[in-house]
Amino acid sequence: MFAEQRHQAIIQKINREKSIKASDLMELFGVSFETVRRDLEHLEKAGYLKRVHGGAILKEWDYREEIPMTVREKAHLDGKNELSEIAARYVTEGQSIALDVSTTNTQFVKVLKKKIERLTVITNSLPIANELVPMPGYTIILIGGVIRNEEQGMIGDLAEEFASRFHADLFFMSMSGVTLTEGVTDYGFGEVQMKKIMLKNAKRTIALADSSKFEAVSLIKVCGCAEIERFVTDSNIDPAIVDKYKKHGVEIVYQ
Repeated sequence: MFAEQRHQAIIQKINREKSIKASDLMELFGVSFETVRRDLEHLEKAGYLKRVHGGAILKEWDYREEIPMTVREKAHLDGKNELSEIAARYVTEGQSIALDVSTTNTQFVKVLKKKIERLTVITNSLPIANELVPMPGYTIILIGGVIRNEEQGMIGDLAEEFASRFHADLFFMSMSGVTLTEGVTDYGFGEVQMKKIMLKNAKRTIALADSSKFEAVSLIKVCGCAEIERFVTDSNIDPAIVDKYKKHGVEIVYQ
């Protein structure tokens, strides 16, 4: 097995199990301790995990800081797939939907295109546009502007002016964190401005957030919870959080 294949397997395993032992990896891959040590060092530097004595644990994310897309796209995949299946229920044939740039929304459209044949999609995300290009019944409106390479999305004055021209039936908003007191928060000034425009121009807004995003606060406030129709998440959400938000009139759907 090549190093890249081991790295992908380790990432999937630690995201699923939260911790891994070096001895288990040695047995799983049939490699030496030194090989496992090098693999874990590489993945720690890339931000996927934290090494501890005898193995590694899933790295705790600081949602106030920007986490690289290459790390985020492999994290919480089960949760993203689960919430995407739920979110797809709110989409009907022929609608217009807006999608901001995010790994969650990229995962969402992979599910959505299997269920819906006709859509108009407004997005500032290159990965989302590329994912939907093969769909003959989809009209893709790719927002123009300056590409932010790290996020593979369009931001800036040109993108904001372009986005302001379009009104969607439904906006699926991603985020880095949400609390009742601070509302929906994210990092990246350009990305936040795009979210605000899409929010303003959409008839309805549904927020997509895996369970790790709740009770986390990121750098910049996007909006209050009251501006969101409902939050869609995965079944790992703490029931106490669902109850607390419900008492404040905030709906969280997770099944």
